[in-house]
Amino acid sequence: MSPDDQLLTVEEAAEWLRTSPRFPRRLIAERRIEFVRVGRFVRIPASALREFIADGRVEPMSASDVLTK
Repeated sequence: MSPDDQLLTVEEAAEWLRTSPRFPRRLIAERRIEFVRVGRFVRIPASALREFIADGRVEPMSASDVLTK
């Protein structure tokens, strides 16, 4: 996490991911995403969301891949 990384609430993270707040909470509970405790509050670095999205990215198949399978 960089010093200028934006910290998002669970609700803001859900908006970023276009999900309900339950999904980022589950990611936190399962330790599948980096998070920060600020007192009793939980914040998610924007970089952690970008990394989570990048890790789940599936590259498209080329036409030759489709024809050979």
